[in-house]
Amino acid sequence: MMRNQEILNKLSDCINACNYCADACLDEDNVKMMAKCIRTDKVCASVCATLADVLATKHTNVKGLMDYCIQICEECAQECEKHEHQHCKECAKACRDCADACRKYAA
Repeated sequence: MMRNQEILNKLSDCINACNYCADACLDEDNVKMMAKCIRTDKVCASVCATLADVLATKHTNVKGLMDYCIQICEECAQECEKHEHQHCKECAKACRDCADACRKYAA
C-alpha cells in the first residue's frame, strides 16, 4: 500500500502543478505563445487524474495507462522547459518526478 501512496502523491503533485501552470499561463502577456503549454498541461493533469483514480481501486491492468502517463508527463515537461516562467519550471519538475514514480512503480 505504501508503494501506492508514493505514486498517488506524485500524481497529485503533477495534477496540481499542471493545473496551476495552465492557469498562470493565461496571465502571461503573450497567451498565444503559451497555447501549447496550456493544452499539454490540461491533458497531463487529466491523464494523471485518471491513473490516480484507477490506482485507487484494486484494478491491476494499468500498464497501458501507466505508459501513456509517462509519455504525456515527459511531453509536458519538455513543453514547459521551453518557457522561462517559474510556474513552467515547477511544472516540468513535477512532471519529471511523476514520470519517474510511474517508471519505479511499473518496474
